[in-house]
Amino acid sequence: MLKIENEIKQEHHNDSDLSQYAKLYQKELLEQIIPFWEKNSIDTDFGGFFTCLDRQGKVYDTDKFIWLQGRQVWMFSMLYNKVEKKQEWLDIALHGANFLLKNGRDTQGNWYFSLNQKGEPLIEPYNIFSDCFAAMAFGELYKATKDSLHKEVAIKTYNNIIARQNNPKGKWSKAHPGTRNLKNFSLPMILCNLSLLLEDVIGKEKVDKMVPPLIEDIMTNFLNKEHGIIMENVFLDGTFCDSFEGRQINPGHGNESMWFLMDLAVRYKKPELIKQCEEILIRTTEFGWDKEFGGIYYFLDIKGHPMQELQWNQKLWWVHIETMISFAKAYKLTGNEKCKEWFLKLHDYTWNHFRDKEFQGEWFGYLTREGKPLLEAKGGKWKGCFHVPRGLYQLWKTLE
Repeated sequence: MLKIENEIKQEHHNDSDLSQYAKLYQKELLEQIIPFWEKNSIDTDFGGFFTCLDRQGKVYDTDKFIWLQGRQVWMFSMLYNKVEKKQEWLDIALHGANFLLKNGRDTQGNWYFSLNQKGEPLIEPYNIFSDCFAAMAFGELYKATKDSLHKEVAIKTYNNIIARQNNPKGKWSKAHPGTRNLKNFSLPMILCNLSLLLEDVIGKEKVDKMVPPLIEDIMTNFLNKEHGIIMENVFLDGTFCDSFEGRQINPGHGNESMWFLMDLAVRYKKPELIKQCEEILIRTTEFGWDKEFGGIYYFLDIKGHPMQELQWNQKLWWVHIETMISFAKAYKLTGNEKCKEWFLKLHDYTWNHFRDKEFQGEWFGYLTREGKPLLEAKGGKWKGCFHVPRGLYQLWKTLE
């Protein structure tokens, strides 16, 4: 590993070809990250996966979060479908899927937020992203198994998301209706990617009906025209809301969505959308970059006001790896040298700060503003087997 790393360090800054990084990411994915989850996360007693893993991979909490269960089922199904038909990968995906089928939903078919180790529900299905990642999981698993049950669960869950999309939290919403009706960027963003991933399950016609209005919503309503940056929350008509929520920028979300949209732009042959994504990506990263310590801030206020999120200046694993994917894709599609420069800058920061040089395997998730590990955990309530391995896979395949 160090040999490859050193070779790249010597060459990369004056080499316009980024393909040499593909091997680095492939090796990290298949020799470090995936073995970490294979070895440490499988609950052989009750099914499903442990995600609360410390620096060395030991379990420190046994609660199970539906987001992360679904993401890991998707991850191992995807590896089986796209990297190698390894039976053990399919077995891990089925292990998680069977736990979800048995315990994951209420009587209406909504997916809980979290369960205890045995699979008994802890937190109600208030969060529609549980459904999004369950649909993603069973859709990808169906491609591997061709089991009609997996297809049926994916379709039912997807239809449930569409039915709930205008009121995602439903009866669990804390917002008083009517005073400040906002819509959040996360759902249209994830539906762009989810719809495309589920094409084999829901059909091309449904994807082509769903996706163009989502792109339109993002580029018309969530894109702040003055700054050229995606807003996290806007009024229902897409206008700016001058409040904590309305001024919030989440650079990671904005940047992650750009590679989803670039994939769609390629599909629909829209070079103008690729160009627009590239511009938003550069602006957002310039806005979100910490000029003093490096790295991208978690949250910012579009007007520069103090944030209500106390963790606003932390540096998070997913923000950086998703931004790297977007710059890799943008450079590949446009050849813009600025995208290559940002990619290299992000690679250096991410590789040197999030990777654990001492206990290899998974990466740290949370850094202080200065770039030191804030938590030594490798997984938890929000971090599981997803952003790092998916990111490494995307980077490997994009740069190959």
